[in-house]
Amino acid sequence: MIYTVGEMAQKLDVPASTLRYYDKEGLLPFVERSSGGIRMFRENDFEWLQVIRCMKKAGMSIKDIRQYIELSMQGDNTIDTRLEMFRHQREVLTQQIQQLQHTLETVEYKCWFYEAAKAAGTVDVPGAMTDADVPDQFRAIRQELRGQKMPNIER
Repeated sequence: MIYTVGEMAQKLDVPASTLRYYDKEGLLPFVERSSGGIRMFRENDFEWLQVIRCMKKAGMSIKDIRQYIELSMQGDNTIDTRLEMFRHQREVLTQQIQQLQHTLETVEYKCWFYEAAKAAGTVDVPGAMTDADVPDQFRAIRQELRGQKMPNIER
C-alpha cells in the first residue's frame, strides 16, 4: 500500500510538515517519489519514521539521525557504528533519567514541606524541624537544599 505525506502523517500522528521537514533534512532517502515528484510512503517506511521519531525524542540531533540513516543504507558493514550510536544515546538518556529522578525527589520534598506548612499554618514549623522529624525519604534532599550534602549525580 502507498501513502501520501498526509496519510502517513496521520498514521504517525504528526503534522505533514514534520515529514516534509525530515525529507528536506535528508532523513528520508528511502522514500520513493512518483514521476510528478510526490512522495510515496510504503508500509515499511512506517518503521523508519517511528525510529526517526524515537531518535528525536531521545535528543539526537538531525545531523546524527542523518548519519544513522546513511549508515543504515550502507548495509551490514556499519552495524558496529550504529550499535555504538545507540549505546551512546542510551547512556545520555540514562543520565537524563537520573537527573529527572533527582528533580522529582526535590519536588516531592517541597510538596511534603508545603503540605506540612499548610497543616501547621506556617512554613516555620517544617522549616524548624530537625532531620529526625523529617520523613526518611526527604532527609537527603533537605540536607542538599540546605548545603549540607552534595548530590551524587552529574549535573
